Amino acid sequence: MTAAILALAAVVAGAVAAVVGFGIGGLLTPLLALSVGTQLAVAAISIPHAAATALRFWRLRRSVNRRVLVSFGVTSAAGGLAGALLHSRASNRALAVVFGLILVFVALSELSGLARRMRFSGPVAWIAGAVSGAFGGLVGNQGGIRSAALLGFDLDRQAFVATATAIGLVVDAARMPVYLAAEGRELLRIWPLILVATAGTLAGTLAGVRVLGGIPETVFRRVVAVMLLVLGTWMVYGAAA
Repeated sequence: MTAAILALAAVVAGAVAAVVGFGIGGLLTPLLALSVGTQLAVAAISIPHAAATALRFWRLRRSVNRRVLVSFGVTSAAGGLAGALLHSRASNRALAVVFGLILVFVALSELSGLARRMRFSGPVAWIAGAVSGAFGGLVGNQGGIRSAALLGFDLDRQAFVATATAIGLVVDAARMPVYLAAEGRELLRIWPLILVATAGTLAGTLAGVRVLGGIPETVFRRVVAVMLLVLGTWMVYGAAA
C-alpha cells in the first residue's frame, strides 16, 4: 500500500465520520489489513480514530446528549474493553460477516420505517451500549454498530453525531491501552502509515463538520442508514471473498 492511497482514504473516512458518526474504522481497517493483517490493522487504526474523534468532539461538544452518553456510553466503553481483550482470539472473518449483517438489517429497518417503532430507554439502552461496544472492540469497527444502535434514540443530527463522538472517545480510552500493550512493537514498525492515516483523518474531520451543518434534519437519518447499508454490505462481501 502506498502512503498516498492511505492518505486519500483517511481524508474520506474522517469526513464521512464527521457527518454520520462513524466510518474511520470501517473504511481504514480493511484497507490497512491488506498490508499488515487484520489484528495489527485494528490496533493501528485505533490511533487515528482516537485523534479524529477527539477533534470532532471538541467541535461538537455543546450538542452532546448527556442522558444518552451516560446510559449508553458507559456500557459501550465496558463492552469495548471486553471486545479488545478478546479480539486476538476471535475469528475476525466470522465476526465481520455477523457484524455486516447486523448493519444491513438496521439500515433496511430505518429506510423501511420499521426502526421508527423502536426506541431505546432504561435497561435496553445499557444492553445496546454493551453489545455495540463489544462488537467494536472485537472487529475494530465500533462506530458503525454504535451509530446503528443510536438510531434507536430520538436525537437530532448534531446531537446524534456529537453523542456518538463522545461515546467513541470513552470507548477509545478503554480499548487503546489493550491494543498498545498487545501490539506495541508492531505498531512502531508501521508508524509512518499510522502518521499518514492520522493526518488524513484530521483533515477530513475538519471538512466533514462543516458539511454536517448543511444536511436537512429530514434526510439525515436516511443518510446514516445508507452509509450503514454500504458498510455492512462491504464487510460481508470482504469477509466472504
